[in-house]
Amino acid sequence: MKKPSKKYVESIIAALEKQYPDALCSLTYSQPHELMIAGRLSAQCTDARVNLVTPELFKKYKSIDDFAEADTEELQEIIKPCGLYKTKALSIKNMCIRLRDVYGGVIPDTIEELTTLPGIGRKTANLVMGDVHGKPAYVTDTHCIRICGRLKLTDSDVPVKVEEQLRKIIPPEKSSDFCHRLVLFGREFCKAPKPKCTGCPLAGVCPSRG
Repeated sequence: MKKPSKKYVESIIAALEKQYPDALCSLTYSQPHELMIAGRLSAQCTDARVNLVTPELFKKYKSIDDFAEADTEELQEIIKPCGLYKTKALSIKNMCIRLRDVYGGVIPDTIEELTTLPGIGRKTANLVMGDVHGKPAYVTDTHCIRICGRLKLTDSDVPVKVEEQLRKIIPPEKSSDFCHRLVLFGREFCKAPKPKCTGCPLAGVCPSRG
């Protein structure tokens, strides 16, 4: 695809910054490992539902060790509303075993290491890179893929390809907050079934408006 102009990209970033000055993660957590677990639970599940489940989950299991030693069936029962609960429970437990045994309870700070953890793909790994380690992060979730396609910033619906394209046009220091703002924007305006173009802060520049 033709690379979008720097001016066009900057106008989108500026409009989103103005609309959503507080670029906060939509998943609720208080410790780094909790973000990883919430990210795993969010697969094929809404962040809103995950946030309903995690208070009880994080109250019962307070540390990486607690999750590593958790009874799998008890873990399954708590996370059941998030769907795929058997697979997710097993990967969460094994993730924390690896964090404990291989990394000494310290969250890795590279995409390559994070994606060796059970249940952690590039989306959650990027989320951890940005929110936990303060490093460049390109979280290509469904909101990001849909919106960037509509804005002609990217031309793929394959997450890793969208990530590669965004890395070439979104400044690293803006990347994490940009992706958080896309989630907020997607929920308020650029919805999946039908975008709300009236009143949209990007209506003036969006090639897909209307």
